[in-house]
This record gives sequence, structure tokens and C-alpha cells, in this order.
Amino acid sequence: MKLLLIQPPIQDFYDTDIRLQPIGLCYLKATIKKHFPNIEVVVRDFHQGWGRKTLPIPKELSYLREYYPWPDKSPFCSFYHYYHFGASFAQIAQEIKDYSPDFVGISSLFTPYYREVLKVAQIAKEQVGCPVVVGGSHVSAVPRSILQDHNVDFVICGEGEKGIVDLLKAWQENKNYEQVGGLGYKIDGKMYLNSVGTNYDIDDLPLPDLEDLQNDKYLFEKRPLSFVITSRSCPHKCTFCSVHLTFGNRYRRRCPHNVVSEIKKRYAEGYRVFDFEDDNLTFYIKEMKVLCNELISAFPEKDVQFLAMNGISYLSLDSELLQLMKRAGFSHLNLALVSSDKTVRETTKRPHTVEKYLEVVKESTSLGFQIVSYQILGLPSETLASMIQTLSFGARLPILLGASMFYLTPNSPIAKNFPPLSEKQMFTSRLTAMAIETEDFQREDIYTLFVTTRIINFFKGLPIKNCSLEQALRQASQIGRREKIGYEILNRLFSEKKLYAYTKQGYKELTKFKATLFFDIWQNLGYIATQNNAQINISVSHKQVVS
Repeated sequence: MKLLLIQPPIQDFYDTDIRLQPIGLCYLKATIKKHFPNIEVVVRDFHQGWGRKTLPIPKELSYLREYYPWPDKSPFCSFYHYYHFGASFAQIAQEIKDYSPDFVGISSLFTPYYREVLKVAQIAKEQVGCPVVVGGSHVSAVPRSILQDHNVDFVICGEGEKGIVDLLKAWQENKNYEQVGGLGYKIDGKMYLNSVGTNYDIDDLPLPDLEDLQNDKYLFEKRPLSFVITSRSCPHKCTFCSVHLTFGNRYRRRCPHNVVSEIKKRYAEGYRVFDFEDDNLTFYIKEMKVLCNELISAFPEKDVQFLAMNGISYLSLDSELLQLMKRAGFSHLNLALVSSDKTVRETTKRPHTVEKYLEVVKESTSLGFQIVSYQILGLPSETLASMIQTLSFGARLPILLGASMFYLTPNSPIAKNFPPLSEKQMFTSRLTAMAIETEDFQREDIYTLFVTTRIINFFKGLPIKNCSLEQALRQASQIGRREKIGYEILNRLFSEKKLYAYTKQGYKELTKFKATLFFDIWQNLGYIATQNNAQINISVSHKQVVS
């Protein structure tokens, strides 16, 4: 028997060239091989390493052409082209036909890309006619939306390892699917959904099998990167997060020795950068300190680098842990601030405080960490004034701003305040769509704040000492071509109160950028702190800058 596990391509305005390793499918492969050594299992990543192709913007997103009108090459660019990232559907069809599997499993991680998932399911049916099972976070949130498709035979909700093993056993034997936890299936066209069962103990799961992946396809700063997961689920219950739909409410952590053994194995395979993809890596502080000490002992040559790009909760970071993380080889901290507004943190059930956040930023900066602090723009419960407060708060700290435009995840706690998402709304449930507007803010506001963070980050990245805004701009114009373009656009912004894109045809106005909102923010900042903790004094008026 041959089983093919697929990570599909995606279609959007942008993609990331990191954080794409299909670790979930590799866990499934290892678990299936453990229980069914005679089944041949292959993981195919049709997303990473295949390039991209420009597509027409879908009609559901046509309104975005006003916001992304030019192929902007400036430091403040947002988006322009709509792409297909990954293998073409024709290439996928040929590979499925050539391999001729007896069973196909497809990963459906993100709601807006469900159409690509269903297209791959259709291809599998057309090419080999075998059963198709789909799993992942989108399926866990809205299983019927996938199971109703006539090309999908099964879905698995929740963690997939035990579910797929039990499904394969039932399929090979008696076709009795009632006892398979988390399974969705159809009989005579009628859909059935079993309750989610208990997965294998986290330390009993075999290490993910990466043998089908080429490590030169997954890189961070040109070095091979591997994902590592030390825990599943999260003890917090933030209203905008849907992690509990997949991993349940029980937070579980692997023993540190198990984790270090996995990293040593990956090191022997050529990986040098390790990204911890946990939803809450540091919640158990004592265990995290043990892990760091073991990593320090295991890699005395310091030729490894550790990241946590999925974000770290600053609530569980103390001085000792930060020092251990730095010694172990952590170089970056992605801190999930979300909002500096206490009311917003309370309504979203974020168990954090600004005081603790500032303490962590101060300590981390002194240790030399590069910090990105993430803010969500456009939370339905937040006001425009509150978003500006958080943006201004971050501008005055020696961090980079990470602006994430809000999108509604089906069946997350916050989604319960909305009607069930239609297929179109699921399609537009993506960062680039800016789909949510309220009485307190409009799409133009969110777009302007998003671009404003890029303008602020431009200044934060300048290698300068304490200076005025005029001096910062003058120095920027002398650093390089990118900085000179930024300097010219900002001079126009300050003099004309208009923002321009930089294109091959010259400067083009971005009419959806609200200059009045930008200057309301700008004139109240006082100063911007750069990443090297210098201060750029912007208390002078914009008229003085361009005079």
C-alpha cells in the first residue's frame, strides 16, 4: 500500500520563504510507519521550492486593487501582484499519477487556502480515484466545509496521528469508522462527525520523519532550518486564537531530553537553525531553563541558532531564562504584544501587563536580542485610538514593529460574535484582505497604520546615533539606494501630504493612504527609538524638515 501526504500550494499577494516545513505531515509519516511498517509513505511539499506564478486578482478581492495599485519598490511597499506559490496543478497531477498512491492525505492549515486544498483533492480523484483524507487546523475549525466536497472522503479533526492510524486500520479491515476519534466520513452522501478522541502521549510520538524533504529548501539566512515542537496547545485562551480547536485545551510538553535528542539528529542531517513552532514555548519556565542548559551543553561550538518565530509570551520570561536563551543560541525574540491597551487585553483575554513587557524589552535589549513586537491591527473590539496608542508605544522602544492585520478565524472565540462565515468570507479571512471594518475604523485606517509601521521601521533600521529627524533623513539619503528612495518619498510626504509608491515609471500616488491620520500619529510621537537604541527626535514639525 502506498500513501501520499501532500502540502498544497497557496494563492495570495505574498508568501514567506520560511516557516513552510510541513512538520505535521512528517509527524504523520513517522507515526504511520511505526504502526504500519509495510505501508509506503511519502511526503510531498508542493508549496516550498517551486517558485511563483502571477495570477489575476480574484473577484472576491478586487476591491484591494485600490489599496495595492502599483508595483511598489520602496521601503514602505505593501502588496501588488496576486500569486500562485508552489507547484502548478498540472505538475501536481502528473506527480500523483506517476506515484499512483492507494490513499492521499492533504494538509489544510489555513482557512483562506481551502480552495487550493479542494483542487488537489479533485486532482487526486481524477488521476487515481483513491480515497482522500484532509486534516489540519482549518478542518478542525469547520470540518463540514471540507467534507461536503464530493472529492473528499474523510476529514480528521484535532491532532492527526492517532486519527490517521485508526482510519487506516478501519479502512484496511472492516470499514467501521464509528470508533475513529475525530473522523468525519460519509455514508450514502450523509456526513458523520465523530467526537475528537485522545491522541498518543506527546513523548510517545516518534520524531518527525524528514527524509522526503530537501534541507536546502528550508533556509534562514542561507542556513538549513528545521522546525521543532516542544509542546502542544496553549494554557491561555486568547479570543482571536483557534489553537484549541486543533490541539485541545490540555497543554502538554515534551521532556527536554527528548527535544535535545531530536535537535542532535537534525544537526547530524545538516540543519543548523531550529525554529520552535510552539504556541507557548516558555510557559513552564523551569522546563525551559532545563532545555536551554541541555542545549548549551550539547552544542559547545555555538554553530547553531534557535528561533521562536511563532512568537513568545513575554509573561513567562525572566532575567535568568533570557540569559540562558542567549547563551544557548537564541538570537531573535518575537514578542506577541497584540495591544498596549489594558481594556483590549482584557476583552481578548490576554493575561499580560505593559509593565512586564517593558521589563522584558529592557532586559532583552541589554543582552543583544533582536526584537520584533507584534501588534494586531483591526481587532473588532478595538478602537482606532487604541491601535494608535500601541503603535506609538512601540515606536518609542528599541524594537521592530510587526503589524499583523486582523482576520477572522472560523469558530475562534471571537468569531462567535459574528454570523457563521460564508465561503466567500472564509476566502477573505487573510491578512492581505483587510476584510473587517467596524464603526470605529475603516479599511483605509488599517491600511494607513500598516504602512505607517513600515515608515517607522525604516527609521528604526537606520545605523545612526541620537539625532533630529532632519539629520536622520539626510543620513538615510547617503546610506544606499533603498534608503535614498525612502528619503525622497518621505520628503514628498512631509511637503505634499501625499504618499507615493516607487515604480519603474516613477513615483505614483497611493490615494488610500490617509495622510491626515499619519500626521496625527507622527506629530504626537516625540521620538523614534532605533534598533540600536538611538533616538530620532521628531518633535519638530514636518514643515521644518523640508524647509
